[in-house]
Amino acid sequence: MASIPKNNQIDQWRSIMFLYDSALKAINTKIEIINNEFVQINKYNPIEHVKSRLKTPESIVKKLKRSGYDVTIDSMIEKLSDIAGIRIICSFRSDIYQIVDMIERQKDITVLYIKDYIKNPKPNGYRSYHMVVTIPIYLTSGPVETKVEIQIRTVAMDFWASLEHKIYYKFEGDAPDNLQQELKDCADMVDMLDAKMFSLNERILSYSKNNIAEQQED
Repeated sequence: MASIPKNNQIDQWRSIMFLYDSALKAINTKIEIINNEFVQINKYNPIEHVKSRLKTPESIVKKLKRSGYDVTIDSMIEKLSDIAGIRIICSFRSDIYQIVDMIERQKDITVLYIKDYIKNPKPNGYRSYHMVVTIPIYLTSGPVETKVEIQIRTVAMDFWASLEHKIYYKFEGDAPDNLQQELKDCADMVDMLDAKMFSLNERILSYSKNNIAEQQED
């Protein structure tokens, strides 16, 4: 990220958070356009809904300390990739990779790295597709590349992740072993549910196509 004029710590903080907030708005707009175009072409909406958030100062400080980094604005910019975050919720797993492809084809979005926790779930069962990207925010002084984390998951994955997050904080990251195992079992059931719902949807689409073809023949 390009350097920001340092008048004082408060002004610098406001300038940085303005960039992250602007990046969220820019990515949200792109996702809305991508989704609308997809609906226009394919008559199908791959996105259920989109959530976005900026980390709070308390959360930023806590993560820097937990990771062993200096609690400074420069360290925050360099070390953290999820200050600005967007979560895209889809109906089916196949939708996720279509959306990933559409995002990657945006010329002004640079993908820094990805973490595919769907093909390679975390040991606790967590599944989601993570992308860390940059998008230019055009200021009067010129463009500033700003990082945004994009998480893409199904409705079922999001439900599980929300519950796991609540339990994690309830037990401060040290949940009883039996509870962790039950969560892992639930994650496996969620994966089976995703696969079953996708298969069911494919059958419904197949029936619809066959009915249309039969009506056209008549």
